[in-house]
Amino acid sequence: MKTIKTAGAVTLAAALAASMAACQPQGSGEPGEEASKVTNTDLAQSDAQYNPQERDAIKDGGTLTTATTEITPQFNTFHADGTRYTLDLWKWYNPIMALYSPEGEWSFNDDYLTDVQHEDVDGNTVVTYTIRDDANFNDGTPIDWKAFEATWKTNSGEDDAYSPSSTDGYDRISSVEPGENDKQVVVTWEGGWAWWQGQFNYILHPDAADAKVYEEGYINNPHPEWGAGPYTVKEFDEKGGTIVFERNPKWWGDKGKLDERVFTVMEDQASMNAFRNGQLDATGVGNKERLAQVQDMEGIEIRQAATPSSSLLMLNANNKILADQKVRQAIFKGIDRETLLQVRYDGMDYTEELPGSFMLFPFQEDYVDNFAAAGLSFDAEAAKAQLEEAGWTAGDDGMRAKDGETLSMNYVNLGDSATGKAISLALQKMMKDIGVDMKIDNRPSSDFSKVYNNQEFDMFSMGFASSDPFGQAYFCQIYCSNSGLNLSNTGTKEFDEKIKEGAAILDQTEQTAALNKLEEEAFQLAGILPMWNGPTMVAAKDGLANYGASLFYVGKPQDIGWQA
Repeated sequence: MKTIKTAGAVTLAAALAASMAACQPQGSGEPGEEASKVTNTDLAQSDAQYNPQERDAIKDGGTLTTATTEITPQFNTFHADGTRYTLDLWKWYNPIMALYSPEGEWSFNDDYLTDVQHEDVDGNTVVTYTIRDDANFNDGTPIDWKAFEATWKTNSGEDDAYSPSSTDGYDRISSVEPGENDKQVVVTWEGGWAWWQGQFNYILHPDAADAKVYEEGYINNPHPEWGAGPYTVKEFDEKGGTIVFERNPKWWGDKGKLDERVFTVMEDQASMNAFRNGQLDATGVGNKERLAQVQDMEGIEIRQAATPSSSLLMLNANNKILADQKVRQAIFKGIDRETLLQVRYDGMDYTEELPGSFMLFPFQEDYVDNFAAAGLSFDAEAAKAQLEEAGWTAGDDGMRAKDGETLSMNYVNLGDSATGKAISLALQKMMKDIGVDMKIDNRPSSDFSKVYNNQEFDMFSMGFASSDPFGQAYFCQIYCSNSGLNLSNTGTKEFDEKIKEGAAILDQTEQTAALNKLEEEAFQLAGILPMWNGPTMVAAKDGLANYGASLFYVGKPQDIGWQA
């Protein structure tokens, strides 16, 4: 699947989206030995912690309730306005065609598919999917080749009437056709596609392929009749910020273990209070104040793993001041990421090397620190000099101006997290030190989609979360000038062509090497700045199974529940 946007780096849901847990000091425990801090690489090399259990070890019944930053208005997970929170809900009532181990190993979901065959034919990649005869959408429409066709056509980028989040891979498909019958699908990627396993992990109901429906039909409307899975929507309260799922009577597979799955919108402190009072069954503990509030609790456990997501700062080049690439580069040079990293994980016995890529994570093979090679690392004096060269001169108060206009921008901070506020103030001080007047706009976490999609920011803290390990496949989604994910408004048509050429390389190793080089150039556009990856952290009630700090894991939702 795609890389999906999430709210600010320290909000509740950014922590829960990947499911978060505490990092304990390491070391032999000998007197005088200083405990070493856990790193994201350490966590990636250890077992994911989500209490994996077989179905027969899980009781029938019970409810799982968690908080979320927002119920995104756009329920279409393929749409550019969709978020990680959209996908979190989508997976509870729509087909999940592919499963992943915590390490990222792909397999097809036998609830929907009976076989998947891959072959190379005359230089093209051809994959044949065989669908279960009894697999139908809730409205009775068969899940067949037409659903795959609808998914392809709406996400191919061929028709400007659609606004897909990612066209990567879909734009290389030349045909989607029935095989031996309508329940068999033959997909052909012309010229080949190295990352075909990242496609069609989720599918769209054919009725949603109408352009108006695709764009507007899912807004504040989950359309459960177009779903298919062990659960369906029982209740959606838009004003109250709650959505409840219940067992689906039209489901043909193993029934869901839970009676209900509940998501409710809450701010940071409210969610912690609810967890401590037993109203929530799991919650993110991804900063020191949240972690401290669960340390004395009984009947819970703290689960941990590395996090397949990247926190970042995005600059909006639509601001006429930030339209100047030299100004954006200077701002990046004025940001001391190491200091912000220390603020972020203060008191948590965790550390990491500053990340340098949005393509791969430091714990993945072929990862390269491409940001370091781009020449934009912290250097306040260089930042000042570059702003001077761009015509922004410091006044008596230290703030810079040009042609009577102050070098000013707004930074949007979401939620009420103390750590988030501390990071905002530290950023403000760094900007003041190089002569930039940065104003802090504090907004509720539930404003995430509004702030992002309406571009109500000059600088914004957010995240890219990966739902599969094939980060190379989504290079265009991150950096192409016309991508719905690239709201930095940077990029050029010429650079888009370079990305297209890189994506055409069929050998995975060669393509990755080429894209690593290209990412150096992408970072010089100074639209997005990698900040940290972090640990995955979740505090969960004892007995909650198949849920938690799970890295790339995607399992069957009917197997989540409470141990017997």
